[in-house]
Amino acid sequence: MRFILPLLALLFSCASPSIMLAPTPTPSPQPAPQPAPGPPVTYLALGDSYTIGEGETAAHRWPVQLAALARQQSLALAEPDIIARTGWTTAELQDAIKSANNQKTYGLVSLLIGVNNQYRGQSVALYRAEFRALLATAVRFAGGQPRHVLVLSIPDWGQAPFAQGRDQAQIAREIDQFNLAAHEECQSADVAFLDITPLTRAAAGDASQFVPDRLHYTGAHMYRWSTLALPVVQQLLR
Repeated sequence: MRFILPLLALLFSCASPSIMLAPTPTPSPQPAPQPAPGPPVTYLALGDSYTIGEGETAAHRWPVQLAALARQQSLALAEPDIIARTGWTTAELQDAIKSANNQKTYGLVSLLIGVNNQYRGQSVALYRAEFRALLATAVRFAGGQPRHVLVLSIPDWGQAPFAQGRDQAQIAREIDQFNLAAHEECQSADVAFLDITPLTRAAAGDASQFVPDRLHYTGAHMYRWSTLALPVVQQLLR
């Protein structure tokens, strides 16, 4: 009988199944929730024929190209509202703004105006006074934020094929005087000023950079203005 108990214990231990606990699964790390994308930055472009890209399609206007470039760089800049027309001076642009009665506020406002003041022989003093008023209007459109306004210098139309036979040196001097006045007013108002005039002068002698009227610029040329403006806009809107 003394052999029975050990034998039974051995049989019982063999018959009992072994139990193994599965390891507790480690939860996978979840990505942090991403904030919902905000609305695009609204944009208003003010100016004259250079803003509407006279002789080019709407898609080639420099403000439209700027907005497209910004979106490629993950800056959600909306398609611009535009108040501009060929031939407008500073006073005519201001009158058109008043007539439009636009009460919107924008995240970015650009201004390019003055070539027609120079072309019509108006004084720099008059341009300065009217430009200063337009700057105040642009800042108002930008919700009172001067740092959300960008001014582009006046292109030197004297270097276009259209100006052949004219006093190109005098045109250049006057354009420089108008641009200096605009730059000084921008500095006083804490507004960004972008000098695109050297790009327009570099187009001299290259008819391929002008539309058929031989005065205004192609979309490919205005693309250069947009690429120059992009880092400035990124800085302004950061």
